Formats: sequence, structure tokens, C-alpha cells
Amino acid sequence: MAMAGSAIGLGNIWRFPYMVGEHGGGAFIIAYIICSLCIAVPCFICESLIGRRGRSGAYGAFARLAPGTPWKWMGAVCIFGSFVIVSYYCVVGGWSLDFLLRALTGHMAAGDPDSAVGIFSRMAASPLESVLMLVLFFFATALIVLGGVKKGIEKFTKVSTPLLFVLMVAIVVFSLTLPGSGEGVRYLVKPDFSKLDASGWAAALGQAFYSMSLGVGTVLIYSSFMKKEDSIVGSGLWTSVFDTGFALISGFAIMPAVFAAGIAPGAGPSLVYETLPYIFARMGMESPVLGYAVTLAFFLAILVAALTSSISLFDVCVEHAVEHFGCKRWQAVLVFLVPGLALGTLCALSFGLLGDVKLFGLTVFDLCDYVSSNILMTLGALAFVLFVGWQMKKADVRDELTNGGSLRLRAFNVLYFVIRWIIPVVILAIFVMNILG
Repeated sequence: MAMAGSAIGLGNIWRFPYMVGEHGGGAFIIAYIICSLCIAVPCFICESLIGRRGRSGAYGAFARLAPGTPWKWMGAVCIFGSFVIVSYYCVVGGWSLDFLLRALTGHMAAGDPDSAVGIFSRMAASPLESVLMLVLFFFATALIVLGGVKKGIEKFTKVSTPLLFVLMVAIVVFSLTLPGSGEGVRYLVKPDFSKLDASGWAAALGQAFYSMSLGVGTVLIYSSFMKKEDSIVGSGLWTSVFDTGFALISGFAIMPAVFAAGIAPGAGPSLVYETLPYIFARMGMESPVLGYAVTLAFFLAILVAALTSSISLFDVCVEHAVEHFGCKRWQAVLVFLVPGLALGTLCALSFGLLGDVKLFGLTVFDLCDYVSSNILMTLGALAFVLFVGWQMKKADVRDELTNGGSLRLRAFNVLYFVIRWIIPVVILAIFVMNILG
């Protein structure tokens, strides 16, 4: 549940729909499902295996399992990836907090649906508001990490994940009743493979890694708490099923409303936050009380989902500082909080004041998103696979996957072959094609 809670969050609700909109609709969904089940699951298994056997963070696990080798520096890359992601992820978490506050006042589910679409642009145009929400969300993340997260995350996910699932299903049903929603459904179920190029496959792979929090040490840390009798393969499969299923639900909740509201599917990171106000305003027209209740419950649930993911990412950084530099937990939190807020501020201003400032043709926010999901997470996941397939002894890998021989894994040799030979080649091929493209 903790791993599923970490995976299910804004990566599904916020990022997945706009990635679908930018990369061909249904064709991207097919590529995403293939990447999730055939590539992300074996990568999840490898990262979990290293975490449980190493019983440490990313840097410490590599150092413990391969002492005297350069592998530990790959752990440092994972920590850097977590830092970059949490810095701009808290910007999106701040948007959720902002919308929750608006929902509390009743403004989100009231008024003209067409004017509700502009709520995000008005928020983003205010530097003070966007940065303030970032600071509040980042501080909330830091405070929870400061107090320890093992029990807290479990309590969060047991309540928030089922609630978010129920609310998303309700939004799907309502979204499908909106005039013009049928075009959005066709966009999702009729794939146009002419729009799916190498960058689309790279984006699908990056989304699979991003959504399941792979390649940056998050799964590794969670797995370090796993009991010996827990099934690593089972955890990977179920996390993937929950995560992929939730992403598809999010797509069918958002995309029909996108077309109903006349919003461009390729609107980018702001897509969901332009669409949701329209959905809730239309819902408020039908039933003001129901619209208010659903809006409030949804943004509360999505805020908690955002927190579970930001907590796990930030904890990767903090645990490393505490474990390897001997500093106190509050010192470790402060060390990463200050530069994280600085980078996050630049990302928050990318939708307004710094919208015209671009590096390699991308805003600061888009650059952080691209580098983390398409480069850092991809290379991190590749490193975990190569470590299990080529650095660790086959007997040790078998020991972990079969829980010391207590579990029967008839397909072990097939899985080991895939991890050793197939997955690295596929990841490298997609990565190189994307860079060349």
C-alpha cells in the first residue's frame, strides 16, 4: 500500500493526461502500457531487490553490496534525481494546495464553467501566489519528513488512495456526460500511430518510470523495510497494475472534459489544472451541494496523494545525508530544503514571470521535468538492472526473488535472462533514439 500510494499520485492525475495529449492520444497509451508491464516491472523488481538486500538508501545499498567499486556513485545520481524532481514536483503540489483553498471558499464549483478554465492562468500569472503555495507545500513535506515517515505514509495511503480512486471513478462518469466528451473518448481509444515517434516511446518509458517512482531510490528505500517473507515480484506486479489502472482512469476522467471545454490536448503541464475547474463548475451547475462536496474531497485527496509522493522523494535525500554524513535530521532537511526552494521558485515562475526564459528551448520547469524523467530516471533504472544482472551473483538474485527458497518462481531463469539481456538493450535503444531525435 505504501508503494502504491507513492506511485499513485500527481504522476497519474497531472502528468499522464498531458503526456497523452502531447504524444498522440491512444497510441501513447498503448506504448505506456507496454513500457509499464514489460520494462518498468522488471526495473521495479531490480530496485526492490537491491533495497531489501542492501537495507539502506541508494548510495549505501550500492556501497554495501559492491564495496570498493564505483557503483556507489550511481546511488549519488539517484539522490540528485530525487532532489530535482521534488523541487519542481512541489510546484505542482502547491497548485493542488491553491485549488483546495479555492474549493474551501466555494469558488471552484461555482460560476461560469468557461471562465473557470482561466483560474490556473490567473494563479500562474501571480508570482506571489504561485511561490507562496510552493513554499507552503514544500514546508509541509519537510515537516513530515522531519518527524519520520514510515508510519505516517502508511496511515496516509490507507485512507487517501481508496478515497482518490472512488472520486476519480465518479469524475469519469460525470466527465462522460458532458457535451462534446465523445471526441475525447475517441481520442483515447483510436490510436494514431503516425504521431508516435521515438520521442513518444521515450516519453512513454519516462512516464512509466516517473509514475512508479523508479530510478531515483524511492522504491529502494521502501523495499529496505520489506520483510524477508514479502514477495518482491508480487509487489512489483501489483504496484504496476494499480498504477497503470489509475493512470487510465485519470485519462478517461480528464480527456473527455478537455474536448468538452475546448482546451487543446497538447496544452502541457497546465492541462489538468485548466480542465478540473471546468468539470467542477459544470458539476456545481447541476447540483451546488454535490459539486462543492466532490470538489473539496477531490482536492483534499489529491493534496494528500501529492504529499505521499513528495515525502518519499524528499526522504531519499534526507536519509542519505543522515546516514552518510552523520548530521542530525533537521540539519539534513535544511540542507536540501533551501536549494530545493530556490530551484522550485524558478520552476513556479516559469508559468508567468519567467515564461520567456528558456534553456535548450524549454522553460526551467519543462527542463527539470524532461531531464528527470527522460534522462536521470531512465539511467537510474538502467543502473539498477545492470547491477542485478551483471554485478550481483545469480544465486543472490534467486535467493531474494524466492525469499530464500520459500517461494516457487518457475519463471526465474526467464526473468533473469530478461533482466540481464533484454531490458538494458531496450532502455538504451529508446534512450539513444530519443537523444538523436
